[in-house]
Amino acid sequence: MDLTGPIHDILVVFLGLALILGSLGVVLFTNPIYSAFSLGLVLVCISLFYILLNSYFVAAAQLLIYVGAINVLIIFAVMFMKGSEYSNDFYLWTVGDGVTSLVCTSILFLLITTISDTSWYGIIWTTKSNHIIEQDLISNVQQIGIHLSTDFFLPFELISIILLVALIGAITMARQ
Repeated sequence: MDLTGPIHDILVVFLGLALILGSLGVVLFTNPIYSAFSLGLVLVCISLFYILLNSYFVAAAQLLIYVGAINVLIIFAVMFMKGSEYSNDFYLWTVGDGVTSLVCTSILFLLITTISDTSWYGIIWTTKSNHIIEQDLISNVQQIGIHLSTDFFLPFELISIILLVALIGAITMARQ
């Protein structure tokens, strides 16, 4: 997407805020349905980031696979649960929460330190014409298709069988 500097920066800031709020919603909501919807918001924001980076195929794959399949499967699984199962044993703070918050906070500070200490001067930003980008995209999509139908055929089919078994299990649980 060819946008001017200020418009691009404003979109990045709004998408970043939506991504942060959505991820906080995933973690902080006690109702798992709201957490699953917040996860959908996070995945859509990531897809929109890919669109801003001119990576349309990855954005479409993100929407189809993660939002369209995995997040919908999570929502169905949460909806099949009974409401009393996840609200009876709710503790405000546990030892595991303290350890997790300590580890996550230390990783955050480590990432901030690494990013601020990295010299970004050596990274070369190149711009290509749209025609060359489209040719590269078509070539990359063809390469992905070739790899899925040759090298990764067995894992690809196993994943589809696992998803089919999960769908049949969900339907069986819903009927009971």
